[in-house]
Amino acid sequence: MKRLPIPEDVTGEEIDKDVRQELQSLPKTLAEDVARNLVMVARLIDEDQEQAYGYSRVALRLASRVAAVREAAGFAAYATQRYSEALAEFRAARRMTGSVELWPVMADCERGLGRPERALAMAGEAEVQKLDKAGQVEMRLVAAGARRDMGQLDAAIVTLQSPELASNAVQPWTARLRYAYADALLAADRETEAREWFAKAVEADKDGSTDASDRLAELDGVEFVDAMGDDEHDAAGEGATDDAGTGGDAGEAGERDEADARPTAADGETSEDAPEGSEDDEAGLDDQADPGDAVDLDDQGDADDLDDRRDEGDGDKA
Repeated sequence: MKRLPIPEDVTGEEIDKDVRQELQSLPKTLAEDVARNLVMVARLIDEDQEQAYGYSRVALRLASRVAAVREAAGFAAYATQRYSEALAEFRAARRMTGSVELWPVMADCERGLGRPERALAMAGEAEVQKLDKAGQVEMRLVAAGARRDMGQLDAAIVTLQSPELASNAVQPWTARLRYAYADALLAADRETEAREWFAKAVEADKDGSTDASDRLAELDGVEFVDAMGDDEHDAAGEGATDDAGTGGDAGEAGERDEADARPTAADGETSEDAPEGSEDDEAGLDDQADPGDAVDLDDQGDADDLDDRRDEGDGDKA
């Protein structure tokens, strides 16, 4: 098995104590090796998703019976748009733990595989009622995204309308919820309302997790220009040439993040790519929700557990 280089300063002690406890079922040397690979996944997943994915595959080959490893592998696959593979890993982790925590991201994988109707069906399952508040808000975002995938823009807007959206309290999910609502309003040509909600998203987004401020500036017609005039540019350029032997213009600003950072199917990955051992295809899902209605996240429904069904085909394999 090919190993990837791990910096010496990574000891494995950096991982969460609950994950460390799970790894105690492994021999000590193996547990340390797995832990170090998991640390690398966590370090790289926001910066270099492919590298993070590589480390997750190493950890998976070393300890596939550990739920935390399956979950990490799922998130690494999800980050690289390997949605079929991610769904298989999330399902495996859920079977091992019995937790519903991964339900929203599993539904988002269905969206990524081009199956928004399945995401909507999951939004109506009893598992949603078992989620904490953050999980329920995440499920609402996924359901609204699924509505938009299906061209049901008005229903998506209504789906996002909730006590959490109306609350003045700022929670970890507030900025993303307000942003998604503003973006849906803008897509529906309700620009005045969209501007109001982008402004509210900016107020809640203290760590810059969204590009709400840029979207707000665009709506206000603000253009960012270089404060230096042409003459000053020329003078600055000459000075730089004299001092350093080189000159050049400042680089342009990076591209704005996409509006609703929900997944789209990776190239070549379709519903036929669903992983072997997953649970949905044979029994089929409930009828698709009425396009004119918003998803009621309080409606438990009587749908059978999706995890007891099996999808056909294999997911992406490393």
